Amino acid sequence: MIDYRPFIECLSNTSLAHWQAPLSEQMAQLFANLNDGNLPRFLQQLDKLPNIDHLKINLDRVAASTEQPLTQDQSESLNEALRGLIPWRKGPFQLFDTFIDSEWRCDLKWARVAPHLSDLKNRTVLDVGSGNGYYGWRMKAAGARLVAGIDPSWLSVVQHLAINRYFNDPSHTVLPLTLEQLTPNLEAFDTAFSMGVLYHRRSPLDHLSELRAALRPGGELLLETLVIDGGEREALVPPGRYARMNNVWFLPSPQALALWLEKVGFEDVHIVDVTHTTTEEQRNTDWKPGQSLADYLDQDDPNLTIEGLPAPLRAVLIARKPDDQQRLRRYQL
Repeated sequence: MIDYRPFIECLSNTSLAHWQAPLSEQMAQLFANLNDGNLPRFLQQLDKLPNIDHLKINLDRVAASTEQPLTQDQSESLNEALRGLIPWRKGPFQLFDTFIDSEWRCDLKWARVAPHLSDLKNRTVLDVGSGNGYYGWRMKAAGARLVAGIDPSWLSVVQHLAINRYFNDPSHTVLPLTLEQLTPNLEAFDTAFSMGVLYHRRSPLDHLSELRAALRPGGELLLETLVIDGGEREALVPPGRYARMNNVWFLPSPQALALWLEKVGFEDVHIVDVTHTTTEEQRNTDWKPGQSLADYLDQDDPNLTIEGLPAPLRAVLIARKPDDQQRLRRYQL
């Protein structure tokens, strides 16, 4: 139903060439056994997207434009198709005269993250929990050779396909997978991102170990997750929901998270940013109606969630997988 062959062909002549066969087989099996009523409905929106010529792509702005204004029919068809894929949680995107004002101002997070990264030029990148691939376009703008986003949400997958209808870049994709479903021990990506994922994992150390196994020796991890203020031995396990989310398991302190990374075999671990999430960065919009961060906080004390727990605080850490093979073997758990 979705043709991943162009992306798989892009793996040739890269450190990920050995992933081509297992990924092809995995995608074939996934679609052979697929029974999801939402996907056909989402894919119908792609058929409504108008053909537009003479495109100009600006990856830094994640925008597509054209020399001539769209016709009224093109403009209406574009807007209808994209609105048929609401909610848009990650963005923003500018597609011609349609501005997708997503729930998350991901450009603000990228501005915090990007200065701390090693140069992405010509790197192969794994983007875990990629959503619709917004960050992947910023990685491509920074020079990444190939970006493999993984996200189990079909809506996110199809939103990426809608954007890529105009960006037309087969070297950036969103695969309908979780990290646990990724071919194990690839040991090939130059850089891995895990942003907004770790707190959803029942076993955070397993998640970190799986990220490490996807990286080549010497590869870099950028980890972004919810944390709490505290010492190196402290972590919060919410007794029920956290900010109305029922799938939040562990919120460590940044110092504890650094120790977790070292425990599973990363080195050169640095805490590079700790920032409170604000209603400027996460809010409801026409493209993501309903509740958002303001509804998840205590109305009398925005330093607390509606459950009385510390309000969302996010940390960014950078770590490196060791080059030394002897040291790598120490951490085979």
